[in-house]
Amino acid sequence: MTDRFAILLAGSIDPTPALRAAVAGCRSIAADRGMAHAEPLNLVPELWIGDFDSAPPDLLERHADVSRETFPAAKDRTDGELAIEAAIRRGARRLLLVGALGGPRTDHAFAHLVLALRYAAAGFEIELFDGRERAVPLLPGENRIAAEPGAAFSILKFDDLEGLSIDGARWPLRDVDLPFDSILTQSNEAAGDEIVVRLRAGRAVLLVQTAPERI
Repeated sequence: MTDRFAILLAGSIDPTPALRAAVAGCRSIAADRGMAHAEPLNLVPELWIGDFDSAPPDLLERHADVSRETFPAAKDRTDGELAIEAAIRRGARRLLLVGALGGPRTDHAFAHLVLALRYAAAGFEIELFDGRERAVPLLPGENRIAAEPGAAFSILKFDDLEGLSIDGARWPLRDVDLPFDSILTQSNEAAGDEIVVRLRAGRAVLLVQTAPERI
C-alpha cells in the first residue's frame, strides 16, 4: 500500500493533466470543503475530516458514503493540519497538499506553507500543488526541483538565509547570506529542467510555476 497521500484542502485548484498525474496512485484525505476537489481529480478519499463549517449541503449529500471524523469549530488546529496528521497515522511518508495555495483566504495559504516547512523538517516528503503552481520546502543542504525551462520561480523566505546558492536559473546565486526582508530571490526563471538550491541555514520555500505549454 502506498505511503503517498493527497490532502485535499479548500483553496482553488486547476485540475490540469499535470495535477491529475500528480495525484494518480495517491491515497487521499479531504479536509472540509476540500472534498470539492475529489470529483475533478477522480479521487475517492478514504476519510473526510474537519468541522464541516464550510462544506455546502450538496457536497455533504454527494459524498455521504465517505467515512468522516468531525471536530468542533472551536479548536487549536486547522482542518488541514488534522487531515495531515490523520494521513500520518495511516502510514503517510509522502504528502501532496492540493488546494493549499490561493483561494479566498490568504492566511490559509500562509499556514499551509508553514505546515510544509514543519513536516519537511520532521522528515516527510511534502509539496504543495494546485495545477499551476508548486511549492517545495527547502532544507539545509542540496535541493533539486524539477521545472520546465523558462518557468518562473521565487524563493519565499521565512527566516534569514545563510549560504544560499541557486543553479539552473537565469539569475544564479553563489553562497550568499540574505536577511528575511530581502526580495532578491523573487521572480527568477528556470534555465533548464531542474533548479538546484543549496542552503546552509534558514527556512524557505521554492514556488515554481507550471509552464502554460506543459499544462
